[in-house]
Amino acid sequence: MMNVPATDPDIAMRDEIASVRPLPVAPADHELVERCLSGDRWAEEALYRKHVHRVSAVVARMLRHGPDVEDVVQDTFVQALGRLEGLREPAKLERWLITLAVNRVKKRFRRRKLRRLLGLERSLDDEGLALQAKADCSQEARAELMLLDRALDRVPPADRICWVLRRVEGYPMAEVVTTAGCSLATAKRRIARVDEALATLRAEESR
Repeated sequence: MMNVPATDPDIAMRDEIASVRPLPVAPADHELVERCLSGDRWAEEALYRKHVHRVSAVVARMLRHGPDVEDVVQDTFVQALGRLEGLREPAKLERWLITLAVNRVKKRFRRRKLRRLLGLERSLDDEGLALQAKADCSQEARAELMLLDRALDRVPPADRICWVLRRVEGYPMAEVVTTAGCSLATAKRRIARVDEALATLRAEESR
């Protein structure tokens, strides 16, 4: 994985991820896993290149582009490469990587909470979703993202994780449950709370 100069952490992360180009023709996930397990270093790099953009996007939408995002992404791949032997379904590598990343996101949220209680962290999020939007994003879309940022700030991190997996990433509910590590009923409640917070904010904006 590439080393990034110690500049602004958000810029550094974007530069690093942008510089990692996907392979022209990436091998199938099960083949990559097999080759990694045989000690093929090229396959390890190929696995990283193939999936780093997807994993990074999911993590950033949960943590926002704070200084923790890059660490979570890097740690996820380090952990994954060390645990490939335990992957029962290599064809589902991407979803497994997302699950590992979500587990690390949860730990970061707990760490952030402790740091705030100790007065060591100024705020929960450093960059909202509106600032993650593409350059050609319309003003209306940016306004909606800003509204969503405010809604996500009103709910617990666990609610945000389930909502992003379902509403943004489009995961089926069964996979939201597996990835978030909760029951179906709990996942539905968490998603509903974010939906309600968003609806409340929309109602307030329309007054």
